[in-house]
Amino acid sequence: MTSFPNYTYLLSTITADQWKRIGIHRRAGVVVPLFSVYSAKSTGIGELPDIHLLVDWCKACGMSIIQLLPMNDTGFDFRPYDAQSMFALDPLYLRLEKLKGADIKPFLPRLLEIKDKFPAGRPRVDYQIKKAKLDLLWDIFSSISPEGADGFGSFLKDNAFWIEDYALFKVIKERNGGMGWEGWPEDLKNRGKTALQAFREAYRQNILFHQWLQWQLFEQFRDARSYAQKNNVLLMGDIPFLVSRDSADVWSHQDCFKLDLSSGAPPDLLYSKGQRWGMPPFNWDRIAHHRYDYVIEKLKYAQNFYDLYRIDHVVGIFRVWTIPLSEPPENGGLNGAFDPADENTWEKHGKDLLTLMVKHSSMLACAEDLGTVPNCCFKVLNEMGIPGIDVQRWMREWGKSYAFKSPEDYRKCALATIATHDMSNLCAWWDFECGTVDEALFRRNCEKKNIAFDRIKETLFDTAASRHGRLRWKQEIDTEEKLLGVLETTPSEAWALLDMYRGSFKEKRQFLQFLDLEKENPDSCSTTFIKNALTKIQESACIFGIQLIQDYLDLDQLYEVDPWENRINFPGTLSEKNWTLVLPLSLDDILALPINSVLKSINEACGRR
Repeated sequence: MTSFPNYTYLLSTITADQWKRIGIHRRAGVVVPLFSVYSAKSTGIGELPDIHLLVDWCKACGMSIIQLLPMNDTGFDFRPYDAQSMFALDPLYLRLEKLKGADIKPFLPRLLEIKDKFPAGRPRVDYQIKKAKLDLLWDIFSSISPEGADGFGSFLKDNAFWIEDYALFKVIKERNGGMGWEGWPEDLKNRGKTALQAFREAYRQNILFHQWLQWQLFEQFRDARSYAQKNNVLLMGDIPFLVSRDSADVWSHQDCFKLDLSSGAPPDLLYSKGQRWGMPPFNWDRIAHHRYDYVIEKLKYAQNFYDLYRIDHVVGIFRVWTIPLSEPPENGGLNGAFDPADENTWEKHGKDLLTLMVKHSSMLACAEDLGTVPNCCFKVLNEMGIPGIDVQRWMREWGKSYAFKSPEDYRKCALATIATHDMSNLCAWWDFECGTVDEALFRRNCEKKNIAFDRIKETLFDTAASRHGRLRWKQEIDTEEKLLGVLETTPSEAWALLDMYRGSFKEKRQFLQFLDLEKENPDSCSTTFIKNALTKIQESACIFGIQLIQDYLDLDQLYEVDPWENRINFPGTLSEKNWTLVLPLSLDDILALPINSVLKSINEACGRR
């Protein structure tokens, strides 16, 4: 782009104050899960002080936003978007050497043992590190008198809305063998005052321990945020739309959730039965009755750490798919309904809630608006100056030429990205997905039209070159007429299959044209290919250009990984590969990479800083 867009219109939106605070200019940034990085000082997993090194790396690369995945306490399930609290942070991320008001010298031999047993830098996170850290933290806590620690009392006072309920929840859960709150004795399950008071008295130290942990996390995160501020780097948090059914939030605010329902997603092209997530939907009427204190307090606490925040599944604020718990699990999301039920209320419902969130936080809201999203959602986000997300591989002239859109045609009020944490990164997409169709989806569309998929599969697709549930077209199927001949049907009958063909058969060629690399080897994810893709996304009209750390590091030829495995999450699967990815380079090594100057030159040329 020879010139860059003017974004001053954002100062006339409801988010004007937030934009003024962070500044209206083009920014580059990085998406990174803290559990995926580590430094020479880390114990088993990335820790809050490691954010200092991320800040240093951003400065070296001409970036000014670090987008973190959710940092909330997940208990021992380790699913960031299914947390036990929307407030509490995960003690996993504490650096024991940096504990405030505690002398850990007597415990250093044990800490070294933990470091030896759980060395940082393994290909996958070993989440047993959490129990090892907690056991040592308990012994350190037991050796001090935390009540008199400087700042601890004010922390408890400032966070009275959630901190005691959270600590109570943790200890009751521990004393009941990890059982979910719905299985606790009735008086504790239903929060009987007498029972809770007796429990507080019996387990006072255990409750104080969890409060102390949260204070230590608060202090270390605030220190990291202070370092980022001094270096003009913004931190973006990720606030999940929903919270786990088995959470302190649901237990302590039961009337604010519809406990007879599960949230999920309706049937669509990828999931024929829809999805059933398990988290309960919000009871917005009851939340309104409480003057939205739960929403307001959640944002109030998050802004201690973040300058911006990502609203996960923002469409759920407009409407959410709900499934009765009485439905058999095998039905997925088949027999559900939208809440609110009346489509005519969705726009007002979403706008009112987003307005409340904007008015009660200094953080700039950003929205994950991907997937099947009603138009009213895009309309409201644009009117309010809340950035959505534009994903490079999906920015195409769908239903027309299927060509990739020019960078200047992206939304101005958006975050441009090559991929999200739920997607394959650039090289994996290019190697295994670009130019292919999803086998399960193609089969399903064939079955709907009584086409024998197994009969035509080998004729249409190069199965030897197909991987990971993706089918690659045979090159001889180079016209729609040839496809219809194999399918033995008409265009009107096979419109869905034709659409898949049109969007995928020429996809590699079209992407190379988009990158101005028509002579490039289509089977090679070269450094030139990666550099051009990064340049194109940073050239976009979007005010933010924020990429996965993997996509940046792929530019380094020494960064040798299996592209398909170099992924944070495989949605719709239960796998040990989800939420366990660790980069093969430490942050110390990443800071010394020659590509840092290349990334800086890309960002500067694209008007980003």
